[in-house]
Amino acid sequence: MANVLTVAGQVAILFALMSVGAVLRRARLLADAAVEGMVNLLILIVTPCIIVDVFQRPFSPSMLRSLGLAFVFAVAAHLLVIVFACLVVRHRDENVERPMRLAAVFSNAGFMGIPLEQAVLGDSGVFYGIVYVAVFNIFMWSWGLREMKSVELRVKSEGGRATAGRGIGWFDWKMVVNPGTVGIALGLPLFFLSVRLPEVVRAPVHHLAGLNTPLAMIVIGYYLIGARLGRVARQPVVYVATAIRLVAYPLMVIAMMYPFRHGLDRSMMLAITIGASAPVAAMVSMFATKFGRDVDTSVAVVSGSTLLSIVTMPPIIALAMAVL
Repeated sequence: MANVLTVAGQVAILFALMSVGAVLRRARLLADAAVEGMVNLLILIVTPCIIVDVFQRPFSPSMLRSLGLAFVFAVAAHLLVIVFACLVVRHRDENVERPMRLAAVFSNAGFMGIPLEQAVLGDSGVFYGIVYVAVFNIFMWSWGLREMKSVELRVKSEGGRATAGRGIGWFDWKMVVNPGTVGIALGLPLFFLSVRLPEVVRAPVHHLAGLNTPLAMIVIGYYLIGARLGRVARQPVVYVATAIRLVAYPLMVIAMMYPFRHGLDRSMMLAITIGASAPVAAMVSMFATKFGRDVDTSVAVVSGSTLLSIVTMPPIIALAMAVL
């Protein structure tokens, strides 16, 4: 019970910060363009700074081992839930089905996960949570990109010859070149070599990293208040995707790590669980917009799952704290 209350208190703090974004939108003190700029700041500047900042620690072979295991578990968890989502998330309209599969798989591990990892576990939680975010980016820009764009075969009866519509391959440069991987490329060598940046560099990086929690929550709150949540109630597939994202998937992750718990770093296991239990990633609605899928439903599932996460995250994380 104490674990539930501890996590619930931290989640409540995050939602209090979200309410600031909601109030700013209602009072028309923030414009869409300003919030888009905040998102760019978070993704392009703050995220790499967080990674570099948490890697500013002396090298430890045990931490390196846990870092590698965090990567293995994060990859295995994503593969497992992708298979599950493809089997379970079904809809007659492909433009709804594709975003809902992504909603079931991809969590807001950066904007929601990292602040909670920082609050519950400290810097060590963020250290391992960053690995989950990096794996998220790899799968989002590979399977997620392919799933949203899809390969469509169109047969045209022109001289009796069939022609195939242009699809998309499995590789995209954004799989390997994105803010998360750039941050790791900069921070990991510093960790390996136990190099501490000079204060004139380290201090600005640390202060920029500190912007993640308040800015990310304000942005989520801003978009949350403008969501058309009525769309959620009219789409049964949304309930399936949300249930997988908030309940089934994090429980799968806990079950997957449970047999190995005595040989694993506890902070690593809890960080992976927190990343997996976060609500639907905002990137899902961005991809829906980019590729002409059902934007309203994708925005609604992001917003609805964020609201529901205040109920689901505390008991799931508390369960992980109790059994792992």
